[in-house]
Amino acid sequence: MDIDRSDIEAWDIETFARRFQSGLDVISTLPLSAARNYYDTLCASFAPALPAVIQLHDDSISGCPVRHLRPAGGGKDSDRGRVVYVHGGGFCLGSVNSHQGIAAGLACELQREVVSIGYRKMPEARYDQAIADCRNVIDSLKPVAVVGDSAGARLIIDALSCLSLPQLEVTPVIGLIYPLVGTPHPDSLGDDAPLLSRADVMQAWSLIRAHAPTDNTHQVPASRMEVLAVEHDPLTRPLEREVQGWRESGADIGYRCAANMLHGALHAREQLPEMKMAWQQFCVALNDRLAQIACATRS
Repeated sequence: MDIDRSDIEAWDIETFARRFQSGLDVISTLPLSAARNYYDTLCASFAPALPAVIQLHDDSISGCPVRHLRPAGGGKDSDRGRVVYVHGGGFCLGSVNSHQGIAAGLACELQREVVSIGYRKMPEARYDQAIADCRNVIDSLKPVAVVGDSAGARLIIDALSCLSLPQLEVTPVIGLIYPLVGTPHPDSLGDDAPLLSRADVMQAWSLIRAHAPTDNTHQVPASRMEVLAVEHDPLTRPLEREVQGWRESGADIGYRCAANMLHGALHAREQLPEMKMAWQQFCVALNDRLAQIACATRS
């Protein structure tokens, strides 16, 4: 798939929605293995070129594939700590390839090594196995932050809400980007939007429902979180309710919502000014929290 980048500065959200939806329409006609390959190509086609300063290295942790993205000059791992990233894709699509642009952007913004998890996907795997993959990587790396989008953000919530990590000196900061929260129901979701409908959400939920933890509404996954939502997304309404519940439970949460943006728009943040601004604010807030923790640890 080729994306014409000649008009990259002129893109608006309608252009992105039209181009991304055309790819999703193709995916809906393909068998799963081909759909996954096409989805990887579709998402990657919106990403900027990999910055020359980013060094890539593929590895595995406890049998789970991971991709290390390290910015040159970002300091030693022991000095700044790693960040774990968990990709989206509706629990059945997505990989370290589809979301490499987001993981690389995170590494550049935070100037830290980012480790992207290639967790097992449905329907071949069970959801609790995907949770185990994320837990094992987090437990092994002891990251300073864990960030995920969409399905990946839900995996973070479920992995950390019911996971005790006493061996970690500092509980990681959590970054959630348009996550699926709680137990969704058509009546609890927001309005349908381009690229994601309530039916899409319920279809994704059907893949994990049998092996998802029991209703974790308002169970706080971390004491410090940054949350990024988009205006037109059926997941935003329940997310805002959940954020309020987490705050009432004592969590310190920063929340921002990108005006006029859609679910998945983070892939094209360089073409979409509103998404780029919200993303940069999200990353600055994460960086500020990490700096505060570092100062507290040294004192």
